[in-house]
Amino acid sequence: MPPETSVDYSVVIPARDEIDNLPKLIDEIHAALVGRSYEIIVMDDGSTDGSDRMLAERMKTDSRLRTVRNQKSLGQSASVYMGSRVANGAVVMTLDGDGQDDPAFLPAMLEPFADNAVGLVAGQRINRRDNWQKRIGSRIANKVRGWMLGDNTRDTGCGLKAFRRSAFLDLPYFETMHRFLPALFLTDGWKVAHVDVVNRPRLHGSSKYGIIDRLMAGILDLFGVSWIRRRRRRNPMPSLRELGK
Repeated sequence: MPPETSVDYSVVIPARDEIDNLPKLIDEIHAALVGRSYEIIVMDDGSTDGSDRMLAERMKTDSRLRTVRNQKSLGQSASVYMGSRVANGAVVMTLDGDGQDDPAFLPAMLEPFADNAVGLVAGQRINRRDNWQKRIGSRIANKVRGWMLGDNTRDTGCGLKAFRRSAFLDLPYFETMHRFLPALFLTDGWKVAHVDVVNRPRLHGSSKYGIIDRLMAGILDLFGVSWIRRRRRRNPMPSLRELGK
């Protein structure tokens, strides 16, 4: 069955080797968004566990489901960016493919968009269910990031986010951009709203993106983001809405 081509919302799921988590997650998204116009795009980030075959079978009976496959893993930011590029919805919602982000919070993520000045809604986990190494690494990275960028967001690593697609595509793309979205949206003049969400334990598999990748790459990129913020403030690029597109 062909995917819908006119929808209000697109749910983008970056996933690598999550064949045991995706079926339940997709069902939960359908349950959370009953009555809304939406599509689900699974970005298969180079999976080798048969996720592509499983998703192909599901698409035969699920008209809202689409999938795009990277032949090799390109990372979470690339998957979110590519999924947003092919999305049909004016608002894109993201959540991780490991099942730790609860789709029941998706409706709450949409409420702040009643304010036309809000460009990004960021989920903030109130009970991390990760191991202590990941929690400590995230805590350090968030403290340093908050100090350098002043983005008023305590948890940028939460996979639950929602944003205006056109505003997101106006942003500069780089490898870890998904961890700096609050600062980037604020720099472009958008408001950022926050929603507290409950983090669930992973039921199957293990994390595909290492602690060192999350911590060291993120901290190094802080300096690049700080430079981008200064440059875009002095020489703002016309946005698509300003160009009337």
